[in-house]
Amino acid sequence: QVQLVESGGGLVQSGGSLRLPCRASIMTYTMGWYRLLPDNQRERVARITVNSESNYEDSVKGRFTVSRDDVQNMVYLQMNSLKPEDTAVYYCYAYDIETAREYWGRGTQVTVSM
Repeated sequence: QVQLVESGGGLVQSGGSLRLPCRASIMTYTMGWYRLLPDNQRERVARITVNSESNYEDSVKGRFTVSRDDVQNMVYLQMNSLKPEDTAVYYCYAYDIETAREYWGRGTQVTVSM
């Protein structure tokens, strides 16, 4: 079983930046981030494979960067040029390709003020 712990959330002004770290008990083929918006819509924000192939939700392209450190068992989401519509609870996730199971952290709140 994979355990994930996010941190780094908080309140930031529009245009600002935040970096979200996620510590994993073990790393899996695909790691990434989802967010739960205030209207309860869930979006996959970004994901990255063990081969460093990444992709992003359209609204964050060019502003967010996902990365992983398989030595330190960490996943990061660097968020720049934040907008109020980025306000959400951000969840780290891991997908185990061998078992087809997903694992989730408890989430960290990001609030972007105008």
